[in-house]
Amino acid sequence: MDNTQLLKGVLPTAVLATISSGHVYGYSILRALRSAGFSDVGDASVYGTLQRLFSEGQVSSYIAQSERGPERKCYALTSIGRASCRERV
Repeated sequence: MDNTQLLKGVLPTAVLATISSGHVYGYSILRALRSAGFSDVGDASVYGTLQRLFSEGQVSSYIAQSERGPERKCYALTSIGRASCRERV
């Protein structure tokens, strides 16, 4: 199995685990994943995974004001996402 397929299989779990710590915005999820060893993960992969998790009802999102710079899209686990995270981790 190549790294792309492996990443595709574990990325949703890694994203859910990252969000489980609280409400976080997209770029901080990306930074956390990279610092946890997912150095090759691309922005599009993470944001695509977030969109799929949102479509599945596992995460919710909202726009939050930023003290510096533009508004940010924040993500949080739903009850479905919390249950899924517990099953996966």
